[in-house]
Amino acid sequence: MEWVRFIAAAICLIFAAVMECIAVFGVYKFKFVMNRMHSAAIGDTMGLMLGALGLMLLKGSRWFSYKMALVVLFLWMTSTISSHVIMRMEYNIDQKAVEEETGGR
Repeated sequence: MEWVRFIAAAICLIFAAVMECIAVFGVYKFKFVMNRMHSAAIGDTMGLMLGALGLMLLKGSRWFSYKMALVVLFLWMTSTISSHVIMRMEYNIDQKAVEEETGGR
């Protein structure tokens, strides 16, 4: 049973690292600010969730798992709110770039 838990934790941690690498690639690939932020936010939430899940499986302690779940919950709440505020600010400040990117829609 210990090996199954270790393998599941390793898979979660490997996928977390892959998600973070994809997010970094997306941030450097895209030119438009909102596309960059979307790439970073997706990588952040998925990488964080998979990394925390892998650590919870690896550690196995209930108290540690509860703390990690709280960390994920707080980071998810603050990350989405701050991303939304920054995107609204970018949309309001740089309206011309938004119209160029969306084709005038």
